[in-house]
Amino acid sequence: MSDAPHDVPVPAPGTPVALRGRVVTPRDVVDDGAVVVVDGVVRWVGPVAAAEHADPAVAAAVLDAPVPDPGTLLLPGLVDLHDHGGGGVGFPDATSVEEAMVAVLEHRRHGTTTMLASLVTADRETLLTRAAMLADLAEAGEIAGIHAEGPFLSHERRGAQSPDDLVPGDVALVRDLVEASRGHLRTMTVAPEVPGVAGPEGAAEALVEAGVVPSLGHTDATTEQAEALVAQVAAGLRAHAAEGDAPAREMTATHLFNGMRPLHHRAPGPIAACLAAAARGDLVVELVADGVHLAPATVRSVVETVGADRVALVTDAMAAAGMADGSYELGPMAVTVRDGVARLADPELPEGGSIAGGTAHLVDVVRSTVAAGVPLVDAVRSASWVPARVLGLPDVGGLVVGRRADVLETDGDLHVRRVLRAGLPVA
Repeated sequence: MSDAPHDVPVPAPGTPVALRGRVVTPRDVVDDGAVVVVDGVVRWVGPVAAAEHADPAVAAAVLDAPVPDPGTLLLPGLVDLHDHGGGGVGFPDATSVEEAMVAVLEHRRHGTTTMLASLVTADRETLLTRAAMLADLAEAGEIAGIHAEGPFLSHERRGAQSPDDLVPGDVALVRDLVEASRGHLRTMTVAPEVPGVAGPEGAAEALVEAGVVPSLGHTDATTEQAEALVAQVAAGLRAHAAEGDAPAREMTATHLFNGMRPLHHRAPGPIAACLAAAARGDLVVELVADGVHLAPATVRSVVETVGADRVALVTDAMAAAGMADGSYELGPMAVTVRDGVARLADPELPEGGSIAGGTAHLVDVVRSTVAAGVPLVDAVRSASWVPARVLGLPDVGGLVVGRRADVLETDGDLHVRRVLRAGLPVA
């Protein structure tokens, strides 16, 4: 992050504070724009020239705002659906709220103001203990909830998941995780072909009934198996939303392409099913567009095919995010990071084994996505508005009047200058 002075004094209650720059809204970029914040909420957004027609307090705040450096961008605070940690701490290994907050703040300081804390496959007791600890963070408003990546996953496509802890779909474990998380389990990655996951009285059904979104991933499924799970979950989520006051939720695909049977023209596997489901509006696909997990052309092609509204950019970050190369842990698995790439430590493979999560922050993923040829507004939308919608959070994810004033200021190359969360500077 830049060391340039961009201190924001805490305003008196009711006092409008304006920021100026190229404002990235959910639909376009306002080249000479301003965002006005009052009491931690976005009060006004628009071109500087239009501020004179706003109420006097807004107009005065915009007039008094410092003129930004050329190229300054104002983005919404970013929203990460899939994040295992950073700053040297992984959520699957953290044993206290204080330890876990190191990882939360590592990403928050780089513009991710809303995030899920992701766990990995582990033994039952560890999963329940970690879920209970992370529930404390969720209740404190520090995270938006918990994502469990496993343990109902494919052994063949496990990636960096512990092979010894993979189990068939288990409704009792689902219910215990929901109870341990005190309702803060938001998503869970499952493989449709694993016994006990799909179909009546399976784990996916139990997740939907508990208000948890199943995410298709780490799977060796056929296209038909993936299609069946998507159809089941999409229908279940719609019915669940219709029954109560909760917002509609959307199924996701956990880091599309990674941890999946590859797309082949005679055996299309789950990827074809996910792309088709995204195109028709039944699914949002995660992309780890960090330049390591996916080729730039893959990222660009998916966004062009299904649209930015059906893509959620994620980090899949682990403890090494923001840290130097070295040895780390991802749950029960040892990881080695070389040149910023995390792989399972394997003495028989000098270059390491499977990719074991990411080391980027979400703003880095946005930068890589733009470099791949995706328009800025689409890349930002997929890293903020879309994941907020997936989580059913109407108060974050966009520089929109009435939403929480989470603002990420960057230079023209998307390098972070400062971050506001609910209108207050993030240290």
